[in-house]
Amino acid sequence: MNPIRIDNYCFDRIHLWVRYDKDRIGFTELALEVFYPADRKANGLLMFNHGFLIGDDLLYLPKKLLCTFFNNDCPLFQKNPSEYYNYTSAIVERNWAFACVTACHKENEVMPWTDFGGNPRVGQEAYTAASYLIRYGATNMFHNESAVDKARFMVNNRVVFAGHSVGGAHAQAAATGFVNLQAIGEATGVRYNPVVYDREILPYHTEPLASWPEEYLADLVGLVQLSPVDMTQKALNFGMAPYRNALSTIPMPILMIIGQCDCAARKDSTPPAWSPDDQVETQFTEEAPSDGDSWAVVANVERGSHCGYLTRKNLLCTQADNASCGLCDADKGYKADGDETRFTVELFRRFLALFPDEGGFDGDFCQWIESPFMTWLNNASPDGSVSLVPFGGGDDYIDYTGKDRCA
Repeated sequence: MNPIRIDNYCFDRIHLWVRYDKDRIGFTELALEVFYPADRKANGLLMFNHGFLIGDDLLYLPKKLLCTFFNNDCPLFQKNPSEYYNYTSAIVERNWAFACVTACHKENEVMPWTDFGGNPRVGQEAYTAASYLIRYGATNMFHNESAVDKARFMVNNRVVFAGHSVGGAHAQAAATGFVNLQAIGEATGVRYNPVVYDREILPYHTEPLASWPEEYLADLVGLVQLSPVDMTQKALNFGMAPYRNALSTIPMPILMIIGQCDCAARKDSTPPAWSPDDQVETQFTEEAPSDGDSWAVVANVERGSHCGYLTRKNLLCTQADNASCGLCDADKGYKADGDETRFTVELFRRFLALFPDEGGFDGDFCQWIESPFMTWLNNASPDGSVSLVPFGGGDDYIDYTGKDRCA
């Protein structure tokens, strides 16, 4: 596909094959959708993991075979995650790039689902994709120096990882960085030192990620989780708890947004994303232990649903908001492409404004808590449309551990 230009931004979609470790047999196909400035001087990358399962096309394998014969570019499952998470207006002001990554994990099965909550491989893919885009740009011709020179669009290697639903949990893994991904992967049986392949006939491949110069590895500077959903299955090594434990030690802006009506994140997730009961172990308490120095902050959207973040309605995601879990009355929560969506776009815009022209957030924990972004968020209605639920019945609309640190 040739890049599509709209105003001062370009859109492209590329396909790659990845082996998670150079000694591991088997490949996974990645599709990357990327929006980048036409001047090819992106000042950072917002790397997004999608949520709900999008691999619902039973005819995927026959279509892929036909595409091979007719030399057509067939997107994975004919679905585009960026249609549902089109937050690109939030990146324009700071001249950042925005990318979504999706993958085919069970390509040889009858139902080629793309995503499972709790699978750390998906977070590894996001880190791989971000680093690939930093080094090679919007091309699958990484072995062609001329093509790479024309395709590069990043002027640095800083990345904000983000995600929704199961993608929010996967982003937790990506945001721990390469050293943690390798160490935790080694300890939990999901070794990580990926090699990227061209999916065409000639088997070109990159060197393993551990051999890349540091300036091409994604430099994590922030994490945004929208109603993260984990699915802990210890027998399968599924679950993000080890990565959340690592996040609790990393001094960087970490944000979790949950919804008052969000059954999927607050009831179905294992563990839940957040709970009003301090005695319940949650994703947030693992990210922000009571005796730790975590920078993680949580906010609770009044009437917030599981799918209200989406920029386009999706039947599969909508099922998550049909659960009768008793958090809200039926149909009380926000729908896709509504007020909660617009709040999310503004949230990303202001979050990215935290960062200077180079590097990560320029300040300590207290400066993060007292930053213009947090001052905006810590209000009954930050954007004048969506309201937040106060914590503890007081006047605080954000919660975090160790409030005495900034006394």
